[in-house]
Amino acid sequence: MEKSTQKTVKRDIVIIGSSAGGLPALMEIVAALPPNFPAAILIVQHIPPYSVSNLHQILNRLGPLPATIAKDGELIEPGKIYVASPDHHLLVEDGKIGVKRGPKENRFRPSVDALFRSAAYTYGSRVIGIVLSGVLDDGTSGLWSVKRLGGLTMIQQPEDALFPQMPLNVQEQVEVDHSLPASQMAALLAQLTAEPTRPTIKLTKRELKLLEMEIVIAGKDNAFEMGIIDMGELTPFTCPECHGALTQLKEGNIIRFRCHTGHAYTISALLSEVTTNVEAILWQAMQGLEETTMLLTRLGQHFEKLNHDEVAQVFFQKSKLIKDRSQVVHDSVFSQELLSGDIGLKIQADV
Repeated sequence: MEKSTQKTVKRDIVIIGSSAGGLPALMEIVAALPPNFPAAILIVQHIPPYSVSNLHQILNRLGPLPATIAKDGELIEPGKIYVASPDHHLLVEDGKIGVKRGPKENRFRPSVDALFRSAAYTYGSRVIGIVLSGVLDDGTSGLWSVKRLGGLTMIQQPEDALFPQMPLNVQEQVEVDHSLPASQMAALLAQLTAEPTRPTIKLTKRELKLLEMEIVIAGKDNAFEMGIIDMGELTPFTCPECHGALTQLKEGNIIRFRCHTGHAYTISALLSEVTTNVEAILWQAMQGLEETTMLLTRLGQHFEKLNHDEVAQVFFQKSKLIKDRSQVVHDSVFSQELLSGDIGLKIQADV
C-alpha cells in the first residue's frame, strides 16, 4: 500500500482580542509561551487612537517570543507576535499583514472583529481565536466567523476576567471550544498548535460574498460602492458616527448593522452609542435653554433701566417660562441611562 503524501496542516495562526482589563491576561499568556512556539500571534488590544502603543515593548520583556508593532505588507512569521497600531485595523492577507485605516467597528479602530474575520477567511481551520477581558461585544461576530470556518475558539473564563462582558457575549452567541483562565492558555495553545486542523468549512455564496465585502471595507471606505446596503435588511436607524442609513446583517443569532459608508455596530454597541448621543443632545438642549433664559433676563433688565416696566415684565415672564422648561430637561439629563446589551447579561447573572 502506498503511503499518503498529503501534508498534515497544523494550527499556526493565533488571533487575540482584548479590551478593558485585557493587559494582565495578555501578559500571563505571553510570559508562559515556549520559545519554540510554532504559530504567529496577532493581537488587537483596544487603545485610544491618540495614544502611542507600548504593548509590544511590554510583551517583549515578558516572554521568549519577539513582539512588534504590525507593519503593512510585512510577512507573517511563526513564533512572532504582531500588535495592532492605534487607530488602524490589523488584518491578514495571504501570508502578509494588512494595516489599514478603514471605517470603525463598534466604535473601535483597531477592531477585534475585523482581524478575526480576515484571519478566518484567509486561514480557515488553521486559526485559533481568543477573546479576553473587555466590555460590550467586539469579538463576538469575529469569533463566530472563526468557528463557522472550522477554526478553534477560546475565551477567558468570565470569572477570571476583570471585565467579563466580552467573553460572556461570545459565550451567549458562539459554541466555544475552550473557556479557561488566562494562566492556563499558553499550555493549551502549545498543545493545540501541535495537533492537525479540522477541515475548513465551505460557506454559502452569500456568506462568502458578505465576508469578502466586510474584509475589503475594513481596509478602505467603499462600502456604498460595494453594495453593502443590498446585503441585509434596510432599517430606519441611522449611524451614530456619520448618520448614514444602517442595514441589518445576521450571523446565526447575532444581529449587526453597517452603514452605507462602512461603520459597523453590533446591536449592543449601537444601543450604547445611541443612548450616549441622547445624553449629549439633552445637555446641549439644556445649555441652549439656560442661555435663552439669561438673554431674556438681560433684555428685561435693559428695559427696566429705561423705565419700560411693562416691556421688561414681558421678558422676565418669558425668562421664567424658559427656566421652568430647562428644569425639565435638566432632570431628564440626570435620569438618562446609558444602555447596552450587557444589561441582559447582568440580569441573567442575577437570576
